[in-house]
Amino acid sequence: MRIYSAIQPTGSIHLGNYVGAIMNWVKMQEEGECIYGIANYHALTAIKEPKKLEERVFEAALDLLACGLDPEKCSLFVQSHVPEVTELTWILSCCAPMGELNRMTQYKDKSAHMEIVNAGLFTYPVLMAADILLFKADTVPVGEDQLQHLEVARVFARRFNLMFGEVFPEPKPRLTKATRLMALNDPTKKMSKSVEGSAIMLSDPDSVILKHVKRAVTDAGPGAAQDQMSPGVANMFTLLKVFSAPETVKYFEEQYASGSLRYKELKDALGRDLVAALAPIRERRSELAAKPERIREILHESARRLRVIARQTIAEVREAAGLGVTPEF
Repeated sequence: MRIYSAIQPTGSIHLGNYVGAIMNWVKMQEEGECIYGIANYHALTAIKEPKKLEERVFEAALDLLACGLDPEKCSLFVQSHVPEVTELTWILSCCAPMGELNRMTQYKDKSAHMEIVNAGLFTYPVLMAADILLFKADTVPVGEDQLQHLEVARVFARRFNLMFGEVFPEPKPRLTKATRLMALNDPTKKMSKSVEGSAIMLSDPDSVILKHVKRAVTDAGPGAAQDQMSPGVANMFTLLKVFSAPETVKYFEEQYASGSLRYKELKDALGRDLVAALAPIRERRSELAAKPERIREILHESARRLRVIARQTIAEVREAAGLGVTPEF
């Protein structure tokens, strides 16, 4: 089984990223050949500070390695270090029905808030498909909200195979029970690193973690239904189930059921457990940050291994599409 997934380098990785994706990435290292990317080409569709892009790639690598990705068990690489992906993107775009791209909900959502919509945002799914197909990955871990993107990749692979001959396997989704964390300051919205007070970063010191938990919204406010758990309290319990011991979760569930739950007690317990769980990650991150050349070596070595696969795939694609062999200069 060859597994592929990637994350954009948009700044420090927050708790939502860790719980929703990276914890699963770490587990899957034991199940097959894992390829994990830092998608800096994708980041260009929305990047506002290009001078910081390289720094953000490095920070993402630090976070991922600190969380438990092991270069002996997986390939962790930077997308632009395997440039064959851009050639495959163009070739796939010639097989990509416009109707499929027009239907993408992520494009509709993001473009609605942009003054100038770039073509990269529109063709984003083609680049994503190229990421997966370049390495002939057969398994892609996704949450239900990402199934549309993967299905489009399957459509592009199928269309290429019909037009030019069988080259690509159709990647299958590996549905993950991704725990979705909401914003601490507004539990009706997704956790976001761009909004102050919304997220806890993996690199945050203990004092910041405790401050964010203490200030987290819990009460639903006046007019809210009294017969159901408010979004804020539900978010606290979601965190509790990930980071606290089962007996702690059971205790607070009983407190809630009896109507005697005290928010301060809940937050104090959650804060302590979060600090204890994230301390080893932060410690490993600090150790890795002191060895920047080692981080670059890991990324470069993965890219060297993966380019062997990429070049083979591109050679097959070029032959099938009638583009011929790339001449040596």
